[in-house]
Amino acid sequence: MIDARDQILSPPPVQNRRRPTTLSARRATPRGVRSPRKALSMERIFSDAKVKPFDQVEWEKRHAEITDDSGKVIFRQENVEVPKSWSILATKVVVSKYFYGEQNTPERETSVRQLIHRVCRTIADWGVRDGYFSKPDGEVFYEELTWLCLNQYGAFNSPVWFNVGLYPQYGVGHNSAQGNWFFNRQTGRAERARTQYEYPQGSACFIQSVEDNMENIMRLAYSEAMLFKYGSGTGTDLTPIRSSKEKLSGGGRPSGPLSFLKVYDQVANVVKSGGKTRRAAKMNTLKDWHGDIEEFIDAKQKEEKKAWALIEQGYNGSYNGDAYGSVMYQNENLSVRISDAFMEAALAGKEWWTRAVTTGQPLEKKDARTLLNKIAEGTWVCGDPGLQYDGAIQKWHTCKGTEPIHSTNPCSEYVFLNNTACNLASLNLMKFKRDDGRFDLERYKAAVRIFITAQEIIVDNASYPTQPIAENSHYFRTLGLGYANLGSLIMSYGLAYDSDEGRALAGALTAILTGHAYEQSAQIAGVMGAFKGYHDARCADVPKPVAKDNVESMLGVIKLHRSAVEEIQPSEEFNYLKEEARHCWDRALELGQRFGYRNAQVTVLAPTGTIAFLMDCDTTGVEPDIALVKYKLLAGGGMLKIVNRTVPEGLQCLGYSKAESSVIIAHIEKFDTIEDVEENGQTIKSGLKPGHLSVFDCAFKPYRGRRSIHYLAHLKMMAAAQPSISGAISKTVNLPNECTVADIADAYIQAWKMGLKCVAIYRDGSKRSQPLNTKKTNEGGDAKAEGGPETARLKELEAEVGKLRREAGQPIRRRLPETRTAITHKFDIAGHEGYLTVGLFDDGQPGELFITMAKEGSTIGGLMDSIGTLTSMALQYGVPLEALVRKFAHQRFEPSGFTKNPEIRNASSITDYVFRWMAVQFIPGYRENNTPNRSQPELAMPGLMEEVKKKVNRPVPELPLSEDTDFLVNVKAAPVRSPGGNGQPAKGGAAANRIVASLNDAVAHFQQDAPTCPNCGHVAVRNGACFKCLNCGESLGCS
Repeated sequence: MIDARDQILSPPPVQNRRRPTTLSARRATPRGVRSPRKALSMERIFSDAKVKPFDQVEWEKRHAEITDDSGKVIFRQENVEVPKSWSILATKVVVSKYFYGEQNTPERETSVRQLIHRVCRTIADWGVRDGYFSKPDGEVFYEELTWLCLNQYGAFNSPVWFNVGLYPQYGVGHNSAQGNWFFNRQTGRAERARTQYEYPQGSACFIQSVEDNMENIMRLAYSEAMLFKYGSGTGTDLTPIRSSKEKLSGGGRPSGPLSFLKVYDQVANVVKSGGKTRRAAKMNTLKDWHGDIEEFIDAKQKEEKKAWALIEQGYNGSYNGDAYGSVMYQNENLSVRISDAFMEAALAGKEWWTRAVTTGQPLEKKDARTLLNKIAEGTWVCGDPGLQYDGAIQKWHTCKGTEPIHSTNPCSEYVFLNNTACNLASLNLMKFKRDDGRFDLERYKAAVRIFITAQEIIVDNASYPTQPIAENSHYFRTLGLGYANLGSLIMSYGLAYDSDEGRALAGALTAILTGHAYEQSAQIAGVMGAFKGYHDARCADVPKPVAKDNVESMLGVIKLHRSAVEEIQPSEEFNYLKEEARHCWDRALELGQRFGYRNAQVTVLAPTGTIAFLMDCDTTGVEPDIALVKYKLLAGGGMLKIVNRTVPEGLQCLGYSKAESSVIIAHIEKFDTIEDVEENGQTIKSGLKPGHLSVFDCAFKPYRGRRSIHYLAHLKMMAAAQPSISGAISKTVNLPNECTVADIADAYIQAWKMGLKCVAIYRDGSKRSQPLNTKKTNEGGDAKAEGGPETARLKELEAEVGKLRREAGQPIRRRLPETRTAITHKFDIAGHEGYLTVGLFDDGQPGELFITMAKEGSTIGGLMDSIGTLTSMALQYGVPLEALVRKFAHQRFEPSGFTKNPEIRNASSITDYVFRWMAVQFIPGYRENNTPNRSQPELAMPGLMEEVKKKVNRPVPELPLSEDTDFLVNVKAAPVRSPGGNGQPAKGGAAANRIVASLNDAVAHFQQDAPTCPNCGHVAVRNGACFKCLNCGESLGCS
């Protein structure tokens, strides 16, 4: 810690051990650049000079515990100190993910105050040391930043909480191995850090380049592996790699980018993100003119269909199962970078020519509309590829003088030059809504200033995985401040997410965020100077830029942002926000023309998965709420079903009385929806006026409801925010399972027309993963009542229990009646026929089994007789059929192969078929949870069945083959138009009542194929372009 009374210290000199090899080593200060003036002045807005931030809140001790869905504890730390106002979920997310040190050791952090002090104290001390502000102002900055983090007004992205402050506050890493690259401002070049934590990694978003030579292609694989090791995500444009249709200088054909994409995919598969079990996050793009563009578009859906075939053969089809683990491209997002010319050709039905990477000569003529439909078909099948719109990206590019933007980070919110990085932070919008309903602009702007300054300070005090990224981070200093809880804020004002007023609110707040951030960036430039790339467009790996500098392009984009303010949807209620946005951008332009800007970019809208939990946000980024009903984990175990806390605010704004609101909330608690429901032939009214239903629409259809937000509403909200964002927006537009390829194509076209930069679309249920069998727990059950029945009754029950316990040790056989009902079933496995006869008890449950093969006297026939007898005895002695199915299903031996039973498409043995058939017939729910293709139409796969007949069916020579061995596989489902959203009824009507005993039950109906959390096993939900776990806060991506 630097004492406010000390003199400012210069950074210690570093011996020059390497020859200067970078551009920065020979730079001189350009003429006309204003020399730095006095330090920044910090105004106290949030904190109290007389009371320290940590003394302003009430604290309590808690146990932070995370369990899987079976109740098994996978993390627990006792007696952790947290603010009393923080939720249980925020507590366990922060404690399990961000507290430093091995558990049960003195180095382990035990209080939130330690975590926040470690980070905020370090950043403030860096700011004083580096000359951003004086010691007294540095102390004010520390207390302001601490107050914001402590009261959940804002939060940094995860790497900052992981790494910042460990070296200066705890002395961690003093004797560690050499660290990553940092920019040495004295020598003017990037160097390796002497230790691993002196310059901590503070960024999660990276973009890297690749060149068309083997050395550089393999170099990218290495650098990606190092990024994944430390928990970051990366994106790369593969267009520079020549296509497989071109020629090598020495003769022959090149492999093409898809071959190397397989290498990168496996690197990501092997090197798990951050050393954890989750998959790495990465993005690969290809431009629309590349010779292998069609193969790139089809690549992932072809692999998807291979996974389907493996699932049909009995391989585990879960998110991390053998089926998807055996196919390629499952560890990366794929996006096509399309130009305005391509979209115009597609809409006009014109031809499109691919061209050579090396010569630029035409290669093949394509039909543009067909390519766009192929993209939509791939998205329909497996969610990839997404689209990046090059015209919009380059239009808003602040550094056009250096080179065009080629790629993005994995979630597509960070859109900038190759070999750069971005550190992220987000503000909680709901914290700035005052009790009188007005949005507190002054506190909002103050929070923007504080976080932008903190993120700027981190840039040169952080380390980076490669030398070019370290250098370019210093040259361009890109930041990514964003927000969370927009969906909740809109609802709290009594507005629909799909409304002009909601978009007016979003547009104005986003414009203020970015405008004031650039205003603060210009103020910092007046103290520290503009970013290096502002006056000199050269950077690492770009020695010959497009222009001399980026002054004109930077100011041009600022003017575009200013003009976009006038396009914000008019709104009488939020006109004061639009006026403030005008003022912010006027000031940003004025100060930028005087001082330049300290940062080439300042804002993005990230998914904010884990840090949204830290801030107790109901919604993330620009997302609407997932559902009105939430399930809150209780400190003592179990769950409490609660209505989203924004609903009462929304009802109040709409004019409902407290009594009316109570009725509506009770209806939501009972039926999980605010809509009227049908029950026993009667309509149960919620009490909400039909005209207000749209205010409470959510991303997913309620369990007993019919309404959800239409995909066009998602796109319109993105379009309202995009013109005021430096980078882009990470958001997946979710479409229902019933949507068509045409719907997806239309969504891509509308996104282009709206001027969006990047769009990812996901059709619910497109992954043909095996349905999750959710284990029902009793976490929410009633506690054992105290006081209980009378003593006499207790003794009677105890005696009965004792009797049953004694009898439980003796086997009891339940015999079938002499005359019994039976079921006979004919089966065929790989052409071998047989018969199953199941005798039934009076209650319809199986009590005996006979297995007869078509050829009597064979070895396999005798074995089946024995299995039938053993199964009969087991059933009569009370062995549950479920236990037998678990033991004998999926046994593998010949004969095996495809069957004629549409519910059991293939069997790995006769035993496998027998017990799976019995499970389908007699175990409730087994058919629904295990029948293939629950809602996924079959797509024709040419040549599949011929190969299946050769390789899959495994006959036994001594058994006869049936005459008919053909299979019916080409089943084409008629396309069904998607429900329109916003209240247009979905098919199927209301569902029956359900029992929610775990978080898995609560989210099971949202997405049919959502993966399970690799940390705790709970079902994850969509979060931007990633997934997040509502139980432990794990992010399945880079958010």
